[in-house]
Amino acid sequence: MRSWSRRRVLAALAVGLAPRPRVRSSNLRYKVLVGLDRLEAENGGALRGRSVGLLAHAPSVTTDGRHAVDVLLEAGVKIVRLFGPEHGLRGEAAAGERVTSGVDSATGLTFVSLYGKRQKPDPGDLKGLDALVIDLQGAGVRFYTYGATLLLCLEVAAEVGTPVWVLDRPNPLGGDLIEGPERDPAQPVTLVSTTPGPLVHGLTVGEMSRFANARRSRPARLEVVPLTHWTRNLPWELTGRRWVKPSPNLRTAEAALVYPGTCLLEGTNVTEGRGTSDPFLIFGAPWLRTEPLVAALSPPGLALEPMSFTPESSPAAPRPKHLGVRCAGVRVRVTESSAVRPYAFGLELLAALRRQPEFEWARDGARLDTLLGTGRVRAALDRGDPVADILAADAPAIERFQRERRDILIY
Repeated sequence: MRSWSRRRVLAALAVGLAPRPRVRSSNLRYKVLVGLDRLEAENGGALRGRSVGLLAHAPSVTTDGRHAVDVLLEAGVKIVRLFGPEHGLRGEAAAGERVTSGVDSATGLTFVSLYGKRQKPDPGDLKGLDALVIDLQGAGVRFYTYGATLLLCLEVAAEVGTPVWVLDRPNPLGGDLIEGPERDPAQPVTLVSTTPGPLVHGLTVGEMSRFANARRSRPARLEVVPLTHWTRNLPWELTGRRWVKPSPNLRTAEAALVYPGTCLLEGTNVTEGRGTSDPFLIFGAPWLRTEPLVAALSPPGLALEPMSFTPESSPAAPRPKHLGVRCAGVRVRVTESSAVRPYAFGLELLAALRRQPEFEWARDGARLDTLLGTGRVRAALDRGDPVADILAADAPAIERFQRERRDILIY
């Protein structure tokens, strides 16, 4: 392989050209252990006997599938209050569906929803707690709302002086892939644009908490329980861990790898596959001309196959786009995970779709601007700018982010 300077690699990553190191299965000797596994092995560690709040959801499980609630209670940790992000404590609520606070029927514990009426704990919710424990599986992309929920909890905990323990989990995109724009300061801050850095940031939840906390004028008292046997270039399929869907439509690790790209279709009149068997791996529209679209795309690490499908209503997608209408579509398959550049693929896909006459932006483009945290990308696509130029414009910010994050990296 030819030699790459650091500056050249950073610039090339932005346009999807630089090689990413591979990890071969023969090099994998151990399963990756998450923060919850380590806390269980330590029988609760320093939290044993303490009163805590727990922010968790469906993937908050050990290697053998035991949920954080059960692990902490059995370790002698006193859970006073449960908190849940978007999709709820059990991960059953559909995207955007309001989750209400109340009493958790399975445990009888008070449950506080951080998605719906409010997005962060009230100071009183943390009163009397020795710590707030956070165990969330992120998706490695800014518009997945769990990162915002994490940082909003850090903000309140810092204000009231409650220590925060973050139980770390792998980034399903790995720790080396960084893509996309930073949020434009002129754009309003929402749950899909709160986390700092490029759209695809390459940080674990523990590292993101360290990065954001270090930049607060009044940082929280933060403890990260790290991963064991995880390296930055380790793909999910070699972690030895079962995928537990962090939201109803992100059902496989393969879908998570493509998600930062195909989710951009939410900003268009093309369905991203909600209401099908494989959301984010299937996309289409009734008017889509699949053959020229597939011919125009050759994304590294991915194979595209023309197909047809009909979106159907389900608890995970009560009102999917093009409900009940036969759609011409494309199925995405991952052929080499280390080669995939999901955001670059998403931009190439949008550029190709715009050449079809029936294509439209959702809400006149406002939806895509909200997802990306900037209107610059859509404006460039509307001008017909080459995708390589759009990606290259992110390179300086990516290089700066690489420098800024260096001191907080754990792995």
